[in-house]
Amino acid sequence: MKIGNFEVGDYAVKESGGKRHLIFDCRNCVYSSSLTDDKACRYHVISILSQVEADLIVLAEVYERVYNEKQTKLLKEISELVPKFELENLWGVDNLGKTGSDCEKFFGLRHDLLVKISHELIAFDPILAYITLLSEIRKEKEKMQNEKYASCSKEFVKTLLYLKEEFESTDLISKAKEILVKLEEMPDTKQLYYSFFEAQVKPSFIGSRLMFEKAESLELLDEYSVKKSNVQIFKHPNKVEKLYFLNPPEYTLPPEKYFVLSKTKEIVATYQPGKTSLSNIAKSRKYFERVYESTIFDIAKQNNISLSKEEIKELSEIVARYTVGYGILEILLSDRNLTDVYLDAPMGQKPLYVVHSEYGQCQTNILYTEDEAESLVSKLRAMSGRPFDEAHPVLDYDLQELETRTATIGKPLSPDGIAFAFRLHKMTPWTLPQFIDKDFMSPLSAGLLSFFIDTQSTMLVTGSRGSGKTSLLGALLLEVIQNTRIIVQEDTLEIPVSYMKEIGFNIQRLKTRAPIGTAKSETEVSPEDALRTALRLGDSALVLGEVRSTEARVLYEAMRVGAAGNIVLGTIHGDSAYSVWDRVVNDLNVPSTSFKATDIVVVARPIRFGGSLERHRRVVQITEVKKEWIKDPLHEGGLLDLMLFDASKDKLELQEDNLKESSLFDKIHKTSGLSMTAMWDSIKSNANSKSFMVELKNKLEFPELLEAENTVPASNKLMLLKQDQLEENGSVDFDEVLGKWKFWYKNEFVKRLYSRRKKK
Repeated sequence: MKIGNFEVGDYAVKESGGKRHLIFDCRNCVYSSSLTDDKACRYHVISILSQVEADLIVLAEVYERVYNEKQTKLLKEISELVPKFELENLWGVDNLGKTGSDCEKFFGLRHDLLVKISHELIAFDPILAYITLLSEIRKEKEKMQNEKYASCSKEFVKTLLYLKEEFESTDLISKAKEILVKLEEMPDTKQLYYSFFEAQVKPSFIGSRLMFEKAESLELLDEYSVKKSNVQIFKHPNKVEKLYFLNPPEYTLPPEKYFVLSKTKEIVATYQPGKTSLSNIAKSRKYFERVYESTIFDIAKQNNISLSKEEIKELSEIVARYTVGYGILEILLSDRNLTDVYLDAPMGQKPLYVVHSEYGQCQTNILYTEDEAESLVSKLRAMSGRPFDEAHPVLDYDLQELETRTATIGKPLSPDGIAFAFRLHKMTPWTLPQFIDKDFMSPLSAGLLSFFIDTQSTMLVTGSRGSGKTSLLGALLLEVIQNTRIIVQEDTLEIPVSYMKEIGFNIQRLKTRAPIGTAKSETEVSPEDALRTALRLGDSALVLGEVRSTEARVLYEAMRVGAAGNIVLGTIHGDSAYSVWDRVVNDLNVPSTSFKATDIVVVARPIRFGGSLERHRRVVQITEVKKEWIKDPLHEGGLLDLMLFDASKDKLELQEDNLKESSLFDKIHKTSGLSMTAMWDSIKSNANSKSFMVELKNKLEFPELLEAENTVPASNKLMLLKQDQLEENGSVDFDEVLGKWKFWYKNEFVKRLYSRRKKK
């Protein structure tokens, strides 16, 4: 396309996320693709902006320069002045001075000057046009000291002042004026454009844009790295949410590396993996990275670009991320400080946001695109083998290599288009000592729950989404004696079964059909059928990731006849022990008397202390389900609170008076022979051992001490010391056992781990 005497590359306006992108194809342009460096480029953009509506400007070469909405608006305002000045015919005779006199001798120069400022220079360099205008006004005012000249110049000066007013009504000139008045001499205007039009540079095959605010207005709270990408957490003076800024290496590369990246992407895009499934491709990541390294080496050599082995490896990892990987999302899903990642519809209208384990919900600087969303959905559909269309607008899938569960929704369920929710599972399970360290629970409550696990109680953990109930379930699993077989049933894989196997647990996972959003498949087993199968797999502890539907009746039938094995654990949505009864009986149609098979209900909840914006997860209730009631446990005294949370003290307190009414402790006494004193000595011993682990972890600044691979052997040792004393004396002196254990833990176990750590 030709504008004036200049050839302009092809351009198009593309809408994404409710924003209009004015995209210029600069691959064959003879000018540089930069608004700051090339006046011809500015001329092209301003000229087109006067003809089309756009929210963003994209200059696309082997990489893209993206100018955001604020920057686009600066040029859009300038582009609107050009046709306005032409329509008003500013360089017409009436605006040049007094006609019919000797004044007409000045008209030629004045005409040329007005045309230059308001028609030619404004589109190439609007700031220079403004500076030129100011200079001319100053000259004219000096000349008007001569009365004869002044009589010839009033209309001309009036026109110049009108131009000045129009220029200064735009944000670009207004901002430039603020800088100019502070300078002693006129600068090269290119430097001014650099201060206004710093573009975001990214490879053309990456859709997501990154947005950054001025750091001086933000308070830096934290900074760390994920997959060679810089993460910064900021507090904004005027925003409730914290800001999570991600800066991956692929957004800050020099042009020659962008060239290599783009060429590599073009070549590998033609690669046909044959019958290899996408899930297998993901597992063969290292293979593809090696292939890409070879391709990058060849491209760099052919184009005389010098790259080190480390640089080639880094570029191959980037290409893999955007081909067989999950793009920029892959970096977020690798940040194990995050618990959730959300992308709401319509895509690209608002930055995606995350939930940080320490800073809560944070807005990111990432704008995801509709094209990327469509590509991700295609990948998830292919990997899962499940449909996703208007007849099936929900797709749940587990990204096992990233330890992440994704829920995808689309039209008509989501009328604004595709949306995603990602739940990141902790790579290693939470442990009770870690929960104590985070104030999620008290040492005594941890000791109490550990005791109930040891005495084969049935337990349900309840809470809202994000309350920590699934994490607590995983921590309670680690309290199961390792000579016990465990069967875990889940429809979404959240419990780290593989890790538990590695550290010595006998555990079998059953994967069932998701409750909603997937077409029934012959290859997926219903939760109730899986549970019936689990009950035939031998004497085992039974764990349900979540009690949701008709499997509840099967579960309670098994619990009542004792066929479920030694221990039954599960999670269920609710906010109190009574709400669990209400849901099990009234929603899931389990007979009220069958609910008595539940021994303990543990309630977790996010707390906002004093109305604070911060949310802190806490165990708020440990309740025993008594057995001597008929219809309603609340009205008949069937729910006995053993521990209750006092928010004013941030403390989970033991309800000592209620212990006298406990039927569970009586049951444990009858089945184990333990006296009430011995039971509480055991509970306190468990609590003190876990508290001691936390103390040493903090003293030595050694977080790994509280990971499951270290807490499980420590708990095993405490059990073995109890067993040795029981076999030797017929009873257990818990104070003596705890003393021996503390000596062993500190002087042998931790000392050995600490010395290994220092060697590393």
